[in-house]
Amino acid sequence: MNEALSKVLKRLHYPLEVMLTCVRWYVAYPLSLRHIEEMMHERGVCVDHTTIHRWALKILPVLAVAFRRRKRPVGGSWRMDETYVLVAGQWKYLYRAVDRDGDTVDFLLTAKRDLVAARRFLEPSRYTQVRSAERTRHRES
Repeated sequence: MNEALSKVLKRLHYPLEVMLTCVRWYVAYPLSLRHIEEMMHERGVCVDHTTIHRWALKILPVLAVAFRRRKRPVGGSWRMDETYVLVAGQWKYLYRAVDRDGDTVDFLLTAKRDLVAARRFLEPSRYTQVRSAERTRHRES
């Protein structure tokens, strides 16, 4: 298990599978914390919605860092898409970094159009991915 995740989980008293299942449902599906609480009660696990929220606040930043480190390499070629989408009745600008295969590398959603800020946000993810690809190639050599 990841060191940072084990530090976060050290004082939490529920089984790891229960905590990760609740946090996954909260992030992956459009469910409220009370819905997740009810679903867990149906499965015989008594947990409060505020506890699930605390788990999400503690576990998600650690998982985000761990997943970002394991993202697949992008390579040197990528482009940036810009479009606007309707989110909760308001128009927002969506910037995406897209690789050669059309897969999204990273994205930024903003209220105002700002191409410079989007480039500044998306560049580090590209360089992080390229550096990890170079490290992988050097290890294989």
